[in-house]
Amino acid sequence: MVSAIRIFLASLLAWYLLCLFVPPGQGTLVSDVSFPAGSGIRRLATELKGRGVIRSSWHFIILTRLRGDAHRLKAGEYRFNDGMTPDTILGKIVAGDVDFRKFALPEGYSIYQVAELLGQKGYVNRDTFLEKCRDRALLSRLEIRGESVEGYLYPATYNIARNSSEEQLIEQMVGQFRKVWGERETMDGAGTLSRQEIVTLASIIEKEAVIPDERPRIASVFLNRLKVGMPLQSDPTAVYGLRAFGGKVTRADVLRKSPYNTYTIKGLPPGPIGNPGIDAIRAVLKPEKTDFFYFVARQNGSHYFSRSLAEHNRAVNTYLKN
Repeated sequence: MVSAIRIFLASLLAWYLLCLFVPPGQGTLVSDVSFPAGSGIRRLATELKGRGVIRSSWHFIILTRLRGDAHRLKAGEYRFNDGMTPDTILGKIVAGDVDFRKFALPEGYSIYQVAELLGQKGYVNRDTFLEKCRDRALLSRLEIRGESVEGYLYPATYNIARNSSEEQLIEQMVGQFRKVWGERETMDGAGTLSRQEIVTLASIIEKEAVIPDERPRIASVFLNRLKVGMPLQSDPTAVYGLRAFGGKVTRADVLRKSPYNTYTIKGLPPGPIGNPGIDAIRAVLKPEKTDFFYFVARQNGSHYFSRSLAEHNRAVNTYLKN
């Protein structure tokens, strides 16, 4: 009888050590495992066993309780492979080391371009993302005055959890904007412009400036025009909502009736035409002090700035028509 008990205990110990130190595979099987908030250790262990990343759900439960980690597990989306030991898997869940996908949002991209890029990567549904960008309840909660979150999806590299919804992703990007906006240094130059107007003008500058150092000078041109009531006549505004700005517009674009087209409206558009970075925002807050009212693009991406219409027309003949 004693001998039988010893054999049983030895077998039990061997099974425990086998499950603890010998993974079920070689790491070739990769599985995404969801551990929702409020679910228990039994459900998690069953999920891991069903995915083939642990040998035994019972062993995992026992290990978790022996380590005192049953109440320290963090909900989230995790990625495991069958070459991990239960100890490694448990450590990731206790640490909340959830699986992220990196996403880099370029400066100046509009909500349409962001939705397209996210949709191509399979991170969100493109149409749902655009709907959420205009959701009135979400805009109110985020304290954004406008028709959409355009301008407030801050350009940065994000770690996106696999279970993130379109709304959560928007909140994450707007949260980063708030952080950057709150940390900006106090600057002069914007006058009486509101935050919405500052971001709107910054979004135009972001589209116009090919060379980053020219942003403050381009800002001065637009601010000078606003002061005297001249139309901004910015090419990127003429195609907003129609297509991405590629550097050129047609006569039809310039004449198109749109509340954003600064060839047909006076002053600023009703909202941003893209999502500017901090340097474009700073350009509005601290522009160059100039008396320029015009600029035209050179072939190398830089701009020639003019004080008078006659000088500007000569520059157009030089850099565009030739």
